[in-house]
Amino acid sequence: MSDPRLDKIRARLQATLGPAEIALDDESALHAGHAGAASGGGHYRLRISSAKFEGLNLVMRHRLVYDSVADMMHKEIHALAITAVAPSERN
Repeated sequence: MSDPRLDKIRARLQATLGPAEIALDDESALHAGHAGAASGGGHYRLRISSAKFEGLNLVMRHRLVYDSVADMMHKEIHALAITAVAPSERN
């Protein structure tokens, strides 16, 4: 059964960044009892590879990711751990 919130995040990232690779995990259960969890926002770990990251530093890559899900931050997403690489950097 798919998670609508994960599906929504993936769809946003697909539409804006056209990733070659995307792995998104819900780690909310690991943060049960955390103050941020009380708001209903989830904790997620993202690994994403996109050609749009080529030549960009880490801060700019993260900004592109956050811009993709900006309206979800602090409501549906409490925390997002990001690993963002360009295709030329993939192992």
